[in-house]
Amino acid sequence: MLRMISTDSLKTPNIFFTGKGGVGKTSTACAIAVALADQRKTVLLVSTDPASNVDEVLENEVGTSPTKIRRIENLWALNVDPDVAAEQYRERMIGPYRELLPEAAIASMEEQLAGACTVEIAAFDEFAKLLGKPDLVEKFDHVIFDTAPTGHTLRLLTLPAAWTGYIGNNTAGTSCIGPLKGMIAQQKLYARAVDVLKSDSLTTIILVARPEKTALEEAARTSEELEGAGLQEQQLVINGVFDQSANSDPLAHAFYTRGDLALQNIPNTLTKLKQNRLPLKSGQLIGINSLRGLLSDGDLPAIQPDSFAGILPPSVDTLIDKFSSLKRGLIMTMGKGGVGKTTIAAKIAKSLASQGKDVLLATTDPAAHIRQVVGEGSKYLELAEINPAVEVERYRNEVLSTTGANLDENGRALLEEDLSSPCTEEIAVFQAFAKTVETATEKIVVLDTAPTGHTILLLDAAQSFHKEVERQARMVPQHVLELLPRLRDADFTFPIICTLAEATPVHEASELQNDLRRASIHPYAWVINQSLAPLTTNHPVLSSRKNQEHRYIREVCDQYAQKSFILPWLEEPLASENSAKTENCRHIA
Repeated sequence: MLRMISTDSLKTPNIFFTGKGGVGKTSTACAIAVALADQRKTVLLVSTDPASNVDEVLENEVGTSPTKIRRIENLWALNVDPDVAAEQYRERMIGPYRELLPEAAIASMEEQLAGACTVEIAAFDEFAKLLGKPDLVEKFDHVIFDTAPTGHTLRLLTLPAAWTGYIGNNTAGTSCIGPLKGMIAQQKLYARAVDVLKSDSLTTIILVARPEKTALEEAARTSEELEGAGLQEQQLVINGVFDQSANSDPLAHAFYTRGDLALQNIPNTLTKLKQNRLPLKSGQLIGINSLRGLLSDGDLPAIQPDSFAGILPPSVDTLIDKFSSLKRGLIMTMGKGGVGKTTIAAKIAKSLASQGKDVLLATTDPAAHIRQVVGEGSKYLELAEINPAVEVERYRNEVLSTTGANLDENGRALLEEDLSSPCTEEIAVFQAFAKTVETATEKIVVLDTAPTGHTILLLDAAQSFHKEVERQARMVPQHVLELLPRLRDADFTFPIICTLAEATPVHEASELQNDLRRASIHPYAWVINQSLAPLTTNHPVLSSRKNQEHRYIREVCDQYAQKSFILPWLEEPLASENSAKTENCRHIA
């Protein structure tokens, strides 16, 4: 039985939505914002997602200050643009010193603020202003945060305590996020933000998932981590629950069975939360009326048949055939979280290994579920993962034993404080990423990368963090120097953009492609995953969603992809092909 969301349960002024990428956080957050505004509550919807699509869902351009939404009273929205915030943050930190310090000192400070960590702390700085300064949002009854995919959300929501601790422990006078004096000025603001987050009367966390095993497990992990951080007031929304309605259609039955199995085995952590279930609807969740319809009992208007201009893209098996002559090289599956990068990477890796090719399937995604997806390994298939905790410890020991070996006590203390920076994790992961790419000179490496924002940070690291590596280790490892040339070598690296035949995943994938091209990295192909288009169904909801896919498949083929392939919706997860546990696993060395 579906339990629809009741806005009566949302009493707190601050409401956060979080969940695995692709589960419908933005649509649900926007629908709740509209519902509260319809009740004459004044609402501010805030996106802190680097890949925000609030503009698209609301059909309204949204700026970096509260923007009034057309066609509805009482609703405003704003985007926190991490890049703009980072530039403003850098100048706020460095500006006061430009006339006081030598040019070399300013250059050093600018270098310290060149990393992706600066983007995160700058975005948090904006986020903290809203939580820590009530006067900025006192005109609103509710502030709703449409947060980023789960990994980024956890970083964002745990930044207050992390940075506050770093400020308190730093004695060297500088950090990778700016001069210590500049950080102390924000300490009270950050402390206030922490208090607001932990207050049951001020903040509610809404975890969003789909009736899928991995999405529910991710929601459970998120719940536990946030509860451990002191965020107790939590609710659960399960989006897209499919009702078979006694339909005999085989695809509808398989669709229902897969979702029902996941719901029957919901993790215990989630059973303790207030739970709401939203049905899978026929129409698109774009526009104010559609958002109202998401929380209603009725269905959305069905999408009518639209003849596809031309044949569908070939199967992903055709893509794999193109790699049959490959003996070495790097295949990277890339895209927003939730589009099935892991499934596609695993399918490619397993297929190539079945041909007797030596294949390494690796992940840099902190939210990956690679073991569930791959199943049993073979003598030709090796699994590896980059564990951030392991890499940080290895990196710290490496720097302390080299650069730190000949330093006096004060110099070593300064180096240790520098290595306490959150940037250290990103540098360490970046080095491990580079080592994985180096492995592709000897075998085929299939790299299952992280959700879009994190992927861009990793690729940005290839260009930006070599300066930080050189500053701390006094040398740039050979595999780091060779990383970007290898990523740009079209005969060595084969980036595959993964998407779904839906509006937001396609548009975000096109933005990812643009970012890659600006770095002179050109995608080899696109894969449209979990598609209903090649399948047959007479269920009205599935038929409508199948019809809806055609326009986005055309968009990919006509506007974005030089080569495009399709992977149909799978009745069983890829892992079910082999039920035994993977034995041939290791961490990246």
